[in-house]
Amino acid sequence: MGKIVKLVSVITCIILFYFTLDSAVKVFNTNWKLPEELKEELTDKRIVLITHELETPFWDSVSAGAKQQAEQAGARLEILGSYGNNQEDFLKQIEIAIYSKVDGIIVQGVDTEEFKELTKVKASSYGVPVITVANDVPMAESLRRTYVGSDQILAGKMIAEQLVEDMGESGEVVLVIDRTQEFYQTQRLKGIQEYLSNYPEIKLIEAETEDTREQVIATTKDLLNRIPDVDAFITLNAKFADDLVEEIDRRSNVEAFYIYSFDDDPSSLSLLEKGKIDGMIEQSPSMMGELSVELMMNWLNREVLPLNLDGYLTDIQMVKQVDGE
Repeated sequence: MGKIVKLVSVITCIILFYFTLDSAVKVFNTNWKLPEELKEELTDKRIVLITHELETPFWDSVSAGAKQQAEQAGARLEILGSYGNNQEDFLKQIEIAIYSKVDGIIVQGVDTEEFKELTKVKASSYGVPVITVANDVPMAESLRRTYVGSDQILAGKMIAEQLVEDMGESGEVVLVIDRTQEFYQTQRLKGIQEYLSNYPEIKLIEAETEDTREQVIATTKDLLNRIPDVDAFITLNAKFADDLVEEIDRRSNVEAFYIYSFDDDPSSLSLLEKGKIDGMIEQSPSMMGELSVELMMNWLNREVLPLNLDGYLTDIQMVKQVDGE
């Protein structure tokens, strides 16, 4: 009886061994692969794009370009940020991204001590590379790897050149400046000043204002009261254009003034199409998104080291009122 039990056990083991070996052979002789999701998990880079102006036409275009490039490069891209220029939420998103140990951060540069503390100290200590997009900050103060966006000094010169062509070589020009003096705005101002330094009969009047509707309107009222014969306005912060034009329209005919802005805010294009402003600088936000992701992947894959610290400049052009009609 014991011999029969042993014989049955041996036969059972042989049968189990056969099926195990057969299953193993089938696995190795088929096209079986690991799940695609696991493969992506092992190869993808995680990049975040952070802005404090979510769901605006300009930044939607930046995001679209970034998404397209990320798909081509096999990277995972997340869009983070805040609405309505909420600085606290914006900075919090950067901090969360750093602590999450993402592979790279592409971020709208903000020239504040809090922003530079995050990029220069915290991001660096966690080994997270930062690229600024659209709005730059000084490299030495932020340790950003590079900048992708417009040449803001050139943009200022192009607006000044158009002003001279439209207005002539003499007149009074108000430069409406954000009191916070963002780096990109100071660069635009520098370009305007450099170009108009060749025209001594053009007087520049700098008017600072807070970044609120009430303050822009109040500043515009004051300017029109103090300088009724002013010839032109240039808003270095595009967000000011709508409120500026509204107040001028309330007081007099807006067509009596030469007014210029930038395309950072959707109101600029609308005002141009309505004939309320004479021209604006049009940038290339989609290209900014594409190029920033491409450069971040180059850095992460060690294909281009180091990146150009002076930045990578995207196209800009002057769009006049006649072009928008």
